[in-house]
Order: sequence, then C-alpha cells, then structure tokens
Amino acid sequence: MSNPIIIGNWKMNGLINETKHIVSTLLTYTKKHQNFAKTILCPPFTQLQLVKEMIKNSPLGLGAQDCHYANKGAHTGDISPAILQDIGVNYVILGHSERRKDHHESNQLVLKKTVAAQNNGLLPIVCIGETQQERNANNQESIVEVQLKGSLPEQFDGLVAYEPIWAIGTGLTANNEQITEMIQFIRKKLVAQYGENGKKISILYGGSVKPDNVKDIYAIPELSGVLVGGVSIIPKDFIKLIDIAQEFIRS
Repeated sequence: MSNPIIIGNWKMNGLINETKHIVSTLLTYTKKHQNFAKTILCPPFTQLQLVKEMIKNSPLGLGAQDCHYANKGAHTGDISPAILQDIGVNYVILGHSERRKDHHESNQLVLKKTVAAQNNGLLPIVCIGETQQERNANNQESIVEVQLKGSLPEQFDGLVAYEPIWAIGTGLTANNEQITEMIQFIRKKLVAQYGENGKKISILYGGSVKPDNVKDIYAIPELSGVLVGGVSIIPKDFIKLIDIAQEFIRS
C-alpha cells in the first residue's frame, strides 16, 4: 500500500454539536502527530461550511457525499459541483450503493456527475460493488466491470472505492481473499481502460471497516486506503483507524 487514504463518510449524521465534537477531537489528534494517513471528512451538506472553518490550517481534507451533474439551475434540493468547489470542498463521493439503490442512480448518471465534478476541480470517489445475490451467483466481476466502464469517463483523475453492498452497514466484511481478488480484478480493468494511468488510480475498500479488521485490510496489495461509514462518526474508533495506518506510511 502507498501512503494510506482514510475517507470518513458521515452519511446522514451530524448535528452542529456532534460535528464540533467529532472535528475538535480529530484536530486534537492531528496537533499531536506530525505524520499520519491522509484523512478526508465527508459530512452532510449542512455541515460542510462548519467543518471547512474548523479544519482550516490543518492536514484534514474535506469532501461531500454527492453532487448534481449541472453547475446551476432548476434542481430543487440538489447541490452542484460548482457550489461545492466554491466553499472549499476538494472531494466528492459518487455512485455510493445507497444512492444507486435509494435514488435509482444509474451508471450513466454517475458518469455525468463524475465528469461534472472533475470539470469543477473536485476529485471524485466513485463507488462500485455487488449485492449478496450477485456474489452468490458468482457475478461480482461482471457487475463491477459494467460499473467501471459505465461510471468512469475517458479521462479519470479520481479514486475508485470497492464496496461490496452486502458488507455496508451489515457488520459483515469481505474476507481478505475476496477483497484481494476484487482489487486485483479492478486494477486489471483500470489498466485495460486507461493504460499506464490505470496503475496510478487509487483503489479504496469500504464495507464495515472497523479497528479490529482494518490492519488486515491495509495490508492488501494494490489497496490505497479505506472508505469508512459508521466508524467515521465515532472519533475514538476513527482515530484508531488512523493510528493503525501509521505502520503502513512510507517515509
């Protein structure tokens, strides 16, 4: 693993006081540690400005959980990549399985959002992964290949997050053999799609990542880090993920 990337997806969590507690706890940690894994916080839209102000002059990064494909217009309730970039957001999660399922987002829509994000200077974190039914039918590779081809543009400068849907919020975690096989498969497809540049695209794993399993996950070759859900809003546990990553940081 290259220097680990840890992305905290808060999902639909984070009132003002909760946000202040989470971020202030992380800031206390950063002041005591000079060299640690790249850490990016993705709070809900309503807390982006507060988090941005709190992490100013710190090594923490800021991401959003979604964006629209248009820069502005009549899209009630949506947030454009231009608005995110304007307030200082650097990353955006796209195509998360909860968006694909709950909001019926297709690969084509994720592609449009990815292009829009890149055009506005954001680094997209594009999520892919199979359901339990698809894995049981041994279709995980074909599903992920279709998602990669359909969701990523001809020129891609972001990150790919492999999140088996059956392991998100379920307490289940793909075992190291399953993760390794899929990460290697994804790398192979990225190289086929982008040539030498496909070797440089960071691949993350997400799906019930916890302090007690993350060390084994970090050790997987070709993996660049983790996309964390529930643990990201529990400061002491999220800090453990950062601490455990220390031994994987290259000097």
